[in-house]
Formats: sequence, C-alpha cells, structure tokens
Amino acid sequence: MVALAQAGIAGEDDKMSDSRPSPERPSPDRLSSDKIGVVGVDVGSTSARAGVFTADGRALGRHAVPIGTWRPMADHVEQSSDDIWLAVSRCVREAVADSPGVRIAGIGFDATCSLVALGRDGRPVSVSTTGEDRQNVIVWMDHRAGAQAERINAGGHEVLRYVGGAVSLEMQTPKLLWLREHLPQSWQRSALFLDMPDFLTWRATGSEARSLCSTVCKWTYLGHENRWDEGFFRAVGLGELADEGFARIGRQVLPIAVPQGGGLSAEAARDWGLEPGIPVGTSAIDAHAGGIGTIGVTLPGEEAADFDRRLALVGGTSSCHMTVSAGPRFVPGVWGPYYSAMIPGLWLNEAGQSAVGSLVDHVVQTHVAYPALREAGGSIFDRLNERLDQMARAERVALPAMLTAGLHVDPDFHGNRSPLADPTLRGTVAGLSLNAGPDDLARLYLATLQALAYGTRHIIETLNATGYRVDTILASGGFTKNPVFLREHADATGCRLVLAEEPEAVLLGSAVLGAVAGGLYKDVEAGMAGMTRAGRVIVPDPAARQYHARKYEVFRRMSEDQRAYRALMRGGE
Repeated sequence: MVALAQAGIAGEDDKMSDSRPSPERPSPDRLSSDKIGVVGVDVGSTSARAGVFTADGRALGRHAVPIGTWRPMADHVEQSSDDIWLAVSRCVREAVADSPGVRIAGIGFDATCSLVALGRDGRPVSVSTTGEDRQNVIVWMDHRAGAQAERINAGGHEVLRYVGGAVSLEMQTPKLLWLREHLPQSWQRSALFLDMPDFLTWRATGSEARSLCSTVCKWTYLGHENRWDEGFFRAVGLGELADEGFARIGRQVLPIAVPQGGGLSAEAARDWGLEPGIPVGTSAIDAHAGGIGTIGVTLPGEEAADFDRRLALVGGTSSCHMTVSAGPRFVPGVWGPYYSAMIPGLWLNEAGQSAVGSLVDHVVQTHVAYPALREAGGSIFDRLNERLDQMARAERVALPAMLTAGLHVDPDFHGNRSPLADPTLRGTVAGLSLNAGPDDLARLYLATLQALAYGTRHIIETLNATGYRVDTILASGGFTKNPVFLREHADATGCRLVLAEEPEAVLLGSAVLGAVAGGLYKDVEAGMAGMTRAGRVIVPDPAARQYHARKYEVFRRMSEDQRAYRALMRGGE
C-alpha cells in the first residue's frame, strides 16, 4: 500500500532549486480580510461552477449547476452557450450569496476548449446538422473533424511544430474547416468564433479580446511571435479568416489575467447581482487553471519550484498533463511548446488522455453487475474500493494492485491524445472470463485505473526523454477524491503525488486570474504564491514497483499489438 504523509515529509534529497526567484507573498494584513474576495468560474464538460475565495485563497461560497449536451450523431457533441451562461449566472449568484459581506475585487474564468459560434447580433448560430441555432457549441470532445485534421497535417506546415507536430481533431482549426465545408450557411452567418473561455469574458465584459492561453493551445496562434500564420490559414482552406484580418477569431490577443474591457458590464452585473465595473481577467483553459492552482506551490525545504521536476495532472472527464520550461522543448506526440500559455514567460508542454472519468464511467456503468451495486446506494466508487480491499484479503495477495495480474486494459477507447497522438486507436481488454459478478466488475475497474496510470507513466517517460526530470505530480480534479486512483498513479509512475490543500484547484486557479486582474497581486506567479498551498502527499510504495513494471510492459505491448492487427487487416485490401 502507498504511504500517506503530510507535505512536511520532504527531506534534503527532495529540495528543489531554480534560478528563478520565488515570488514574494503580499502582506498578510492586506490579504487576510474576509471582506475582500474574488470569484472563480469554471465551465467543465458537464457542469458550470463558481467559487468565492478570499484574497489568500481560502474558499468561502461555492455552487454548481449541470449543463445539458446533445449528441445528434456519432462523434458529434454539442451544447448551448445561452444555457451555459444561465448556469454560470446562477452559480455566481449562489456562491456570492453564500459569502455575505464580501466585496468582490476581481473575476476569473476558465472553461473547456469548446468552439462557440455567434452571429452579428451576438446570438447563437447553429453548428449542428439539426440546424438548431441553440446548438451553437462544438464540445472539445467532439470528433467530427477527423478528415479535416488529417488533411491539415498532411501539409507539413511549420506552425504544426508548435502543436506537437500534428493538429488534433479536438482543436479548433479542423472544426472551423468542418463548419465551412459541411455547414456553409452557418459559416457565413457567424461573425464570431470563440473558444468557450473567451466567450465567457466576452459575455461578461463585451470585450472581443482573446486569451493567449486558448489561441496558442487550440487555434495555432504563434504566441512567441504575437501573430497568426496567414499562410497556414490560406493553405488549409481557411483563407477567408486571413482576408478579414482574423476579425472572427481574434484581432487582439492578451496574456492571461489582464483586465478585460471596462470590467463587468451592466448587463452581466444584473445577471449576477453584482456591481458593474468589477475587473475581469483574461481567461484560461480549464486544465490550465488547474495547473495554476497547483504547479507553483512551495513545498517544505524548497526555496523555489524546480519546474523541470513537476507535472500538473488535472483529471476529470479527460485529463491534462502539463509541464513548463524556460525554453521551448519539442516533444513528439505532446502538444506545444506553447509560449506563455499557462505561466507567463514560460513554455508549456501539454499532454493528456482523451477519456479518463468518462472511460471509468463507461466501463463501470456498462457492466452487467452495475445496476445491483448502484441500487445499494452511496458512491459506486466507494463500494468498488471497499470490495477490492475485501478481495485482496480473501485472495491473500500482497497488494490490492495484484488482483489484476491476469486482466489488462488498453484505455484508448476514445483514441490516444498523448504521446501516440492517434485519435483512431481504440480500447482493448485482455483476460476476460465468463464470470460477470460484482467482483469481476471491481477487478475490471481496478485494471482500468491502472491503465490510466500507465498512460501517465508513458507521458512522463516521453517528457523526461527531452530534458524534463519529472518526479513529482501536482494533482487536481475530480479523481483526486478517489484514493485508489491516487494510489495506483503513485505506484505505477514512481512519482510522489502532491494534492492541493484546496480541493477545487481549478476554481482556485480561475480565482487567481481574478485576483491579478483586480490588482491584489502584481502578476500570476505572485498570485500562485499567495493563494495556493500544498496538502497531502502520497508516496509510491517500493513493494509495488516490480509488479507495475511488468504490467506496464503489457500495457505498451497491447498498443503495439493493436497497430499490428490494423496492419494485417490493411494487407488484405
């Protein structure tokens, strides 16, 4: 079993150094007042959330509202920006109501990288084959633009060097090209194409300025040169955007946390029950907000963070694995390097897994034993975790992890984002029997969690081969509440896991943007230092090392075998 400890376990060998000076915390007297607060807003795949935090990062009020989704056909996933804004407004009103007497000094936003289409009147424009204008958001996980991504990548454009060598069908340029080719009327009607985080700041302030975080990571904006690549857009069939001076996708691109427009507009202030003019910071992608909420924490024994040794893991429906460096590092199959996309002045490499929470839900909920376990009430994951402990005792294995010695999962049910960068890959389960009871579901659930951990290990090995020395994972997101997920990640990767003191680290990261925009901190690094803190540390168990090493070899071979099967089948064409 892994050992659990407080953050204070770091000894001399764990001290990290960096030539960058540690940001100073502002005076505690100025930040400790519970009369000053900032709002962080997070729009995820299935819900909107808002939180009010003190200026030193202590949570006050929180609220969440679910978001609806349409799936009109295979690989098409759509939402409504109007519904999302209504959910955000309700969240903020409730979170502020739970924080009486607090003066809001700033507002920050983060969201998924979903594509929003708006007309000249600011109203939604359909992105759906149904023609419904309400369905004006192509959700990040939508995979309709696979053919467009392949055509773009076939061109070998220089700009692709800064997205890991190949554009993903989850990014915005393939989706824009799909819209132009398949829904030409919607393409012509659309006056603004916005990443969801930029939609939120536009709706809150009226400013059309875009975030460097979103445009660099998902739109092929060259942040280190402060420009769009006009030749690229013309070559891939999106020359109209260049002809228009990129008005529809962003003429003004700003670093994160910069105050937008004149602050909160009168209309948005009415929606939220706040005063107009409150500073609103340039937004961030949701995973990157989680990185801001975790990666800069000062651990005991450190004078400053050594970012070469740190990876921010933000897990939810999907996962993102983020590292930063002083100079650009070109990592095969890993997005980036992106300049100033998460921490201003540093280069970001962003890896990830397309299905994490969604994969576990799929595996568990489609199993024949699931309905009976669900009827028992409570958390299905708590019951599965308890059952694994019971099984480990009954089967007398040295570690619960060893329950999966004969059961192996390749987790690429929704393709592989990193480091294989192949969205066409699919999942595999090896070792199934004719049994289908609760114990079999628990074993399959554990094997799935382990497979996700091996995916993280593969990503870390790929990053470390290019100059990183990752040995510490700063984890946040929904699955940090699952002790088995955390244990298997620590043991499978050999890295210590550091959890944030604030469990809603993504919301806190957004609040940091609001605090910087509101003038409570001079910059993002100072905000990170002043508002984020480390919590529990999970240390890998040496006794599990060899078992996971063998399972990892199986994991890698399963992916190789799948590609071999495809080659065999193509041979008959």
